[in-house]
Amino acid sequence: MIRGLDHVAIAVRDFAAGVDGYRRLLGREPDFAGRDGAERAWFRFPNMALEVIAPSGEGAAGDRVRARLDEAGEGIWLAAFAVDDVAEASRLLTRRGLAVEPVGALARVRAAGLDFVLASAHGAVASTPLGDPAADVAALDHIVIGTPNPDRALGLYGAKFGLDLRLDRANEQWGARQLFFRCGGTVFEVGASLKAPVTESPDRFGGLAWRVADPHAAQARIAAAGFDVSEVRTGRKPGTHVFTVRDAPGGAPTLMLSAEPIAEPA
Repeated sequence: MIRGLDHVAIAVRDFAAGVDGYRRLLGREPDFAGRDGAERAWFRFPNMALEVIAPSGEGAAGDRVRARLDEAGEGIWLAAFAVDDVAEASRLLTRRGLAVEPVGALARVRAAGLDFVLASAHGAVASTPLGDPAADVAALDHIVIGTPNPDRALGLYGAKFGLDLRLDRANEQWGARQLFFRCGGTVFEVGASLKAPVTESPDRFGGLAWRVADPHAAQARIAAAGFDVSEVRTGRKPGTHVFTVRDAPGGAPTLMLSAEPIAEPA
């Protein structure tokens, strides 16, 4: 049913500042669309898109973004799944016990305290890189969800949404249980603390991890663009290297990582 991750939306109050920030962070030029009381900038990648959205006037979309900002502030607002047929996917999820609301050509699903959207799968041309492709962001590697209830997450994301569970790992050293679901060309990672009690509290969006061809070149470029970045360090996956962007626009926790093992620089 779900073919992949269509897009992730980040709600911001200052549209111009948010777009400029993500242009500098991702190293790509967006395209723009404004309608229904909201301004949108789309940063498109081979496996998904990032939508930066802010209220701009009267309209249902603008009202929904304002309500989100008033309730939870800036940050990751929703994740949209790409499906072949929105109406058929909506019927199936309804039969599986989820609350589905049609919104124009889309469908909105509220589950475990988070907002999801069903969108028609379609190809899109990736946004133009602004500089050296080795230093710009190439794709989204994974989106992170935090949950206080991993068994509920297995039922929701695996059984109801139908995502492909590839790994269920508990790591006592990190104090975490991690569920890794394949979602088209990305990974949907759900993490739970082993030190906290299981509750029925809502899940939360945890952050975004982006792929870069050369993390050292990307770290230098992003630091030069004015961001607070960590040093490049060894990743948890053997042979990979990662670094953290501590002040990504909209407050979304952001990690950059090499997609494949690389050699240390001379």
